Amino acid sequence: QNDDHFYIGKLPAGIVTAISYASTRGVDKEEGAVQRILNPRRITSIKEYILKVGHLPSAIVLNWTKENISERNGKLAFSKQEKSAQLIDGQHRIAGLRAAINENPALEHLEVPVSIYIKLSTKKCADIFLSINTEQKPVPRSLVYDLYGIADENVIDQAAARARDIATALNEDDDSPYRELIKFPGSPVRKGGIALSTAVAALKPLVEDKGDLEQRGIVELEMQKKLIINWFKVLQRHYGESWFETSNAFMYASGFSGAINFLKTKLLTACQDKKSFTETTMSSFFKFDKADLILQEEVKGKGGREAPVEIEQRLMGFFVPSDKKDDQFEI
Repeated sequence: QNDDHFYIGKLPAGIVTAISYASTRGVDKEEGAVQRILNPRRITSIKEYILKVGHLPSAIVLNWTKENISERNGKLAFSKQEKSAQLIDGQHRIAGLRAAINENPALEHLEVPVSIYIKLSTKKCADIFLSINTEQKPVPRSLVYDLYGIADENVIDQAAARARDIATALNEDDDSPYRELIKFPGSPVRKGGIALSTAVAALKPLVEDKGDLEQRGIVELEMQKKLIINWFKVLQRHYGESWFETSNAFMYASGFSGAINFLKTKLLTACQDKKSFTETTMSSFFKFDKADLILQEEVKGKGGREAPVEIEQRLMGFFVPSDKKDDQFEI
């Protein structure tokens, strides 16, 4: 391709992990050093994925640097030596494979696709690295979260999948203030509404393992989604017929995220003290001024982090929690 040639084939995981290595930009001085520093958390995640699922269909891209390789009649032969080939793409997969093999030695026989270049310059390695990591864009997060609804449970992020289930309820339940307003992949383009990725990102901290809801014993999906719908119904009642207008800040990402953050940081504690997460109890903590609606124009032009904080602060202006604590628990 474009005057450069490479070989495509497959190698056992035990071989490719033994002969490959990462040459880090700014650390290693050798030719072909273009890699970033390894991320330990990503290695652990990949290791767990390999142990549970084990699909690695994308090729590991190598730059062979030693003299221990030869080609004859379209076939490659090499001796197994450490640090024979630099990793141009796939260093985290290789590190994850090594860690997985340590736990399950049988994985060294797993066949992995590889693309092998021989003695590329640093410039050529940089060209390939950049083409992979800049031109090949990741898929939209909303599509990822939507696919969690059909993918194998070993592949998915369980907290994100639960958040997606709640977003689905917000979009489909008859009593939801966001009925048909959560934008799933394929939804018609329109002004306002909440992208699925926004909803999942906001809801995930509430429902993850040892998250805010689990800490309060609220772990069932039905209870979690009812609690969240209760909160948005309180806001919807304040807005009345103006709820669905495009001027309503809660019809946009900043309003949705700000409301969920407020629920997480303030409202859950107040409800916990009352042992009640009902719509009526939540409503009792607020003194809304009917003429004072939180409008999108108030946060228009503000940054992605600044706007939700502004929404939270505005909600605090209506928040009057009770000091009385109750013993009974209800949702």
